[in-house]
Amino acid sequence: MTVDVQATPNVADVQATRNVVDLITGGWRAQALYTAVKLELPDHIAAGRDSGAELAKATGANEQGIHRLMRLLVAMGVFEGSESTGYRGTPVSAALLEGPQSLRDMCLLYGEEFYSAWGHAHHAISTESSGFEVAYGRPLYDYLGKDAATARRFQHTMNAASMFFHQVPEVFDFGGKTVVDVGGGGGHLLATILGAVPDARGVLFDLEHMMPKAREHLSAAVGLDRVELVGGNMFEDVPAGGDVYLLCRVLAGHDDEAVVGLFESLRRAMADSSSRLLILDRFVEDEDPTVLPALWDLHLLVTTGGEHRTLDRITRLLNRAGLEIARTAELPSETTALIIAPRTPSHS
Repeated sequence: MTVDVQATPNVADVQATRNVVDLITGGWRAQALYTAVKLELPDHIAAGRDSGAELAKATGANEQGIHRLMRLLVAMGVFEGSESTGYRGTPVSAALLEGPQSLRDMCLLYGEEFYSAWGHAHHAISTESSGFEVAYGRPLYDYLGKDAATARRFQHTMNAASMFFHQVPEVFDFGGKTVVDVGGGGGHLLATILGAVPDARGVLFDLEHMMPKAREHLSAAVGLDRVELVGGNMFEDVPAGGDVYLLCRVLAGHDDEAVVGLFESLRRAMADSSSRLLILDRFVEDEDPTVLPALWDLHLLVTTGGEHRTLDRITRLLNRAGLEIARTAELPSETTALIIAPRTPSHS
């Protein structure tokens, strides 16, 4: 009997097909998780509602629809159990429960506004412009300024995604220093540093509309006797006299010339040659890239038209402003800390 070699499945081809299927159905998984959060299933199951009937009654959803959704979520590891044994939570579902560190708002934001923006990924990549603007008719930050509910979700998402903050005091000695957080948002990073370093003082610098939220958080977390809040635009000027300046995830939405101008302002503002700038961000690699930085870089393009830079590129921009990287430190979630010093003139 003659065997048709071409008709014999190739194991590598089968695996490649499975890989493609896993990739193209990633959006379905994301939407299943989003739906679970939208229906508050993690909270209902944590409260003891462990059957499809109870979950349907609590959410107002169709019982068979809940059953089918739960079957997938169990397969994905979001929940455990079954209809016959009762559903139970997992560490994944625990991360989605209502609370200060919850990833709930991240799932809602990514499942609604950002999911819609990614529907225009082809446009964003083809034109190197924001897909969000196509979906919603205005830039992301303009939209956030006019939609308070989405703006709250966005801020909570930024806070919840800051799992590396607690390790920042471990990679740099802030003892006795004045720490200026430039573009510091709601003050979570500054509060974390001041909470870990009792003799440090802080300055929170951001746009005026961020001040009320930052004041509320810093007042509760560390007390306003250790913090000064200053409103302003970092591309116009920055507070002078700091021992340490922080730039945490604020550079991606701005072009190189604006970033060099900011670096020059920071260099002028530094108290003396012992002052330092810390940049906390993800950096992409063109050789042997890893998924998370590359994915977030593309997400920036789709949502804001922004980008992550390579380490070589950020080094060149720093050098133009009279700054140089003294050392680097790795933080969780593929985040890197760059510890930057004023560049001393070379002597011939």
